[in-house]
Amino acid sequence: MDPSEIIKQLNQFADEFSHALLQCKTEQDIRDLQAGYLSKKGKIGQLQKSLGKVAPDARKEIGQAFNKAKGAIIASVTDTIKALEQKSEQEYLESYIDLSLPGRTPAQGSMHPISIVMYDIVDVFTSMGFDVAVGPEVEEDYYNFTRLNFPDDHPARDMQDTLFIKEGETLLRTHTSPVQIRTMLNKPLPIQIVAPGAVFRRDDDPTHSPMFFQIEGLLVDKGINFGHLKGVLNTFLHQIFGEDVKTRFRPSFFPFTEPSAEVDIQCINCKGAGCRLCSHTGWIEILGCGMVDPNVLKGVDVDPEVYSGFAFGLGVDRVAMLKYEGLSSIKLFYENDPRFLDCFRR
Repeated sequence: MDPSEIIKQLNQFADEFSHALLQCKTEQDIRDLQAGYLSKKGKIGQLQKSLGKVAPDARKEIGQAFNKAKGAIIASVTDTIKALEQKSEQEYLESYIDLSLPGRTPAQGSMHPISIVMYDIVDVFTSMGFDVAVGPEVEEDYYNFTRLNFPDDHPARDMQDTLFIKEGETLLRTHTSPVQIRTMLNKPLPIQIVAPGAVFRRDDDPTHSPMFFQIEGLLVDKGINFGHLKGVLNTFLHQIFGEDVKTRFRPSFFPFTEPSAEVDIQCINCKGAGCRLCSHTGWIEILGCGMVDPNVLKGVDVDPEVYSGFAFGLGVDRVAMLKYEGLSSIKLFYENDPRFLDCFRR
């Protein structure tokens, strides 16, 4: 077959394609037109079968002509589809969007109320020289109970109170006190720390949650006494609830402190007159504390004849419910309703 005749047909097909492309209205029209020329049954595809009839010395030239024609068609298809998409997008913008309107400000998140209160509490203690310490939430029974002077038959070890992973060995920590033990075992004295974090217990009612947040504190040094403990806690409570809040310390018992006390604040709602919030007592329990039991100090190789210390613990969730008055259930903090959380935006 005459090579010049093949090239003439290729040029003719290229012109036909260019004119037909101008009439296409949709991407599908363009794809169909392309297939009509480049597919095996298309015009150029059928013409390419005649290469076998061309003299061998002319096949290279004819092959290049075919490649050039195909490349031109593919480039035209790509450019036309891109232009069609841009035109469609512009028509959409002009039809449905008023570009003169102000832009929409993207929604911004805010800090969770529990986090707000936790950081506020930690800030108070760090301003008094306390360091922040952390520890594992999956804890060993040894650190969670034994090292803290809990006897083997203590009720806190019961399955109905503690979320055990392997009974008697590992559990979800019930308090952040194990952080105090780990710190005393790994750091030199004196020690002055607060340990914030999540803790887990088998509680589930309007004022308790199976997971909640706690902050515990520990100070161990020479010459530490109960007066130091009262001074630190009174300073903290006045910073959080106001300078005019009244406090009181009541004798209590904890396995890891001796003597022990529970600290109350005068009801922030009724100012001591008695109301539903304080169960008509005028006082609200806020935290537990005491001097570190000598047995606990001996257990971490600290001589109780030389060193003494105090420890305290409070629930962040409980402080949050008191600061944000009117909350009916602690579960509101964990339902993550954006309408509720947005009320605490700072």
